[in-house]
Amino acid sequence: MQIEVIHGFLTHSYWAQGISIETVQQSMAGSLCLGGFLNGKQVAFARIISDFTTFAYLADVFVLEECRGQGFSKQLLAQVRSHPKLQGLRRFMLCTRDAHGLYQQFGFETVSNTDKLMEICHPNPYLSVKTP
Repeated sequence: MQIEVIHGFLTHSYWAQGISIETVQQSMAGSLCLGGFLNGKQVAFARIISDFTTFAYLADVFVLEECRGQGFSKQLLAQVRSHPKLQGLRRFMLCTRDAHGLYQQFGFETVSNTDKLMEICHPNPYLSVKTP
């Protein structure tokens, strides 16, 4: 994985704006990471947080803007869904603002019983302003 490419994208994304490279490295160390490459350069990425038995969460999925529309996202998600460590899970979740159609092609559905879900949410902790 090319951490400079991954960090470069994530730090400007709507979900991880301002994230430090150290935080990206630490999150990757505790996750299953898959990437897409073109001519030796990383152009796509997905990170899966899982116990590999009952639950997984798909995060930080991206394709570099200049490589979109070439099938990289579908190839990457096909790899995610077919990965041997991610079979037989009871629940596989993700959050997306604008890619529902893509994920639905791979079996993801909107949550039907949202009243069961709870969260502690800090929408943008990486841009927090520290006050004296």
